[in-house]
Amino acid sequence: MRRKLAIVAAVGPGMGLAIAKRFAREGFDLALVGRSLVQGASLVSEIEALGATARVYAADLTDVFSIEAAFADIRAAQGPCDVMVYNGGVWNEGPPLAMPPEDFHRDLALCVTGAYACARAVHAEMKGTGGGVILFTGGGLALAPEYGVNVASLVAGKTGLRGLGLALHEGLKADNIHVGMVTIAGTVARGGAFDPDRIADSYWTLYSEPRSAWTAEIVFSGAS
Repeated sequence: MRRKLAIVAAVGPGMGLAIAKRFAREGFDLALVGRSLVQGASLVSEIEALGATARVYAADLTDVFSIEAAFADIRAAQGPCDVMVYNGGVWNEGPPLAMPPEDFHRDLALCVTGAYACARAVHAEMKGTGGGVILFTGGGLALAPEYGVNVASLVAGKTGLRGLGLALHEGLKADNIHVGMVTIAGTVARGGAFDPDRIADSYWTLYSEPRSAWTAEIVFSGAS
């Protein structure tokens, strides 16, 4: 019997690892996508300790061609995926309009274009195998952008991502693909209300929903 596969794109030691471990505990194998093979490899042992197989794939998630190549490698090595989680984003702080436009463009590409490209990379295979789940990591600044005056690129990126996620939620229902988003309305930090392991449960909740109750967005506010 084939083990299910979860892809986590933009994986790191915080939210990305927590999501990967949450799915590993449910019997999934993992494909970890990130810029650094070295950083990804350092996380593999934590995931495999849970009984999963995990592999690492290098990709620049601001580059569509790099994304397509990594996802082709995943299909060849591990087969079709059942769930793809996109976790890209970057906090670049500075006065409004101080960021060079090329840096703003890069940050926007990481938040939005990378998410679109990753979703597109798994869409055909999910449709062909009868369905799947695509999940995005959103940010509370998309709901209250006035609090992000010094992180303009992140505000724009998470706002754009939220719009994309809500549109795809409706647009891909016909293909039996559930698109959902966990919007994290706070600062992720271990040991507190926004501990990544607590937040990761929301991704599993979205994955587990029956088609009749598919949710477009869970806003994680830190409440117990």
